[in-house]
Amino acid sequence: MPVDPRRQSRVLLDGPDRAPARAMMKAVGFSDQDLVRPQIGVAHSWIGTMPCNWNHRKLAEKVMQGIRAAGGTPIEVNTIAITDGITMGTEGMKGSLISREVVADSVELVARSHMFDGLVTISGCDKTIPAMVMVLGRLDIPGLMLYCGSIMFGRCAGSSGPFANRNLTIQDVFEAVGAYNAGKISLEELKDVEDHACPGEGACGGQFTANTMATAYEMLGISPMGGNGIPAIDPRKEEVAFECGKRVMELVQKGITPRALITRKSFENAIAGVMATGGSTNAVLHLPATARDFGIKLSIDDFDRMARKTPVVADLKPWGNYTAPEMHEAGGMAVVGKRLLEAKLLHANEKTVTGRTIGEEIKRAAEPAGQRVITPLARPLKPTGGIAILRGNLAPGGCVIKLSGHKRDSHRGPARVFEREEDAFKAVKAGKIKAGDVIVIRYEGPKGGPGMREMLHVTGAIQGAGLGESVALMTDGRFSGATHGFMIAHIVPEAAEGGPIAALRSGDTINIDVKKRRLDVELSAAELKKRLARWRRRRI
Repeated sequence: MPVDPRRQSRVLLDGPDRAPARAMMKAVGFSDQDLVRPQIGVAHSWIGTMPCNWNHRKLAEKVMQGIRAAGGTPIEVNTIAITDGITMGTEGMKGSLISREVVADSVELVARSHMFDGLVTISGCDKTIPAMVMVLGRLDIPGLMLYCGSIMFGRCAGSSGPFANRNLTIQDVFEAVGAYNAGKISLEELKDVEDHACPGEGACGGQFTANTMATAYEMLGISPMGGNGIPAIDPRKEEVAFECGKRVMELVQKGITPRALITRKSFENAIAGVMATGGSTNAVLHLPATARDFGIKLSIDDFDRMARKTPVVADLKPWGNYTAPEMHEAGGMAVVGKRLLEAKLLHANEKTVTGRTIGEEIKRAAEPAGQRVITPLARPLKPTGGIAILRGNLAPGGCVIKLSGHKRDSHRGPARVFEREEDAFKAVKAGKIKAGDVIVIRYEGPKGGPGMREMLHVTGAIQGAGLGESVALMTDGRFSGATHGFMIAHIVPEAAEGGPIAALRSGDTINIDVKKRRLDVELSAAELKKRLARWRRRRI
């Protein structure tokens, strides 16, 4: 059956009855010729509040040039973004996770209402990345997602101190705050890190949530392999943007939609990519949400199953040595994919937006000689993936622990209970947290926060104070992708729902056993039940 590349927009723009619609389009510069071509949305989140999305309009212009060159009419669409790095540790952070839905919903509304024939989405700060893929699954019109790229790493001006002579990211600024509060660096050294960690446009520069999701979506097949990994300031980024504009027109002409490409096996490839790179625990939130909008079901147990058999082969910050731009120079996700193919952990025949399978994309990519970021399969950094799912009497519905970057697989210690993130941060800053403690931050879940804030302000302070190897932290909130250490998040049920975490008291003994996949408090079932019977729902 012939494909009508204007199946959507024809209804909106063709015929005498649609003259009012055409008249309004002509008012902003569209011509008769423009209006008989496929109408292609170019959606992005340019905003003046952050570096993460600063190049979106520049990239959008290149995408639009590619669309015009291939015979389409581009229409620019803008929406909002919230940056975690700026709002972290404040009430403003409560708006971060929900912004994912606002971004996806707003683009969906425009695309449906204006009957676009295709869509290119441009993402940056981390919630915009899943949002801009979720909307492609909802609409199921030909489309793809392009990530705007990582920020470059920075370097201190000074040559002495713990943060000098190394490549810096925003993670280092949070940890420098902790080091300053612990008396380990001077105010001048803190200012040096602050002034030089973020040298320009682009999203946070480690394998934090933004780059975790950007690389995962290359493995999913909804972004062209290698395109997301190009840093924001690299001139090749604009070339890729132009090609994305041309590519969406090929998808439109052939009638190839996202749901025709993406399968459950595609999502398993994405999860394998997250595990192999020691990626962010936020992938456990974003990939199931994306799958749902593609009509596919994923559970947290899928992540644990993949983690048990997937080695970590990419040595990336926050727990490793290298930044996202260095990962790109080492060959990027295609080289990680080569390791996964070698280990027989990749579904090589899954389709991608390029017209090639993921296996073909990986095999055609070159691995730079002597690169040190991605290890050989025979010498993985860890034999199993960087994330695990735990359950127990404190998390009957499950929780997630990030394992990359530390060798501990157990911790037993006294609970130090806090009702909000700010109180825990003050305790770390004041030196009240001791080796062996288990910091408990509750009422920070989706309902309890509300908003499920990230805890990088606290975890950065812990690392900066030198406690990263000796304490544990658990929360019904979540963690930034820049978090590292023995950290547990997403505890279900959350405290606001009367979950067992609500019954904890300071001094209770917490036992974390990763090998057994357990998170427990050493209380009898009767005592835990008695405490929960006294629990009362808090007003939020």
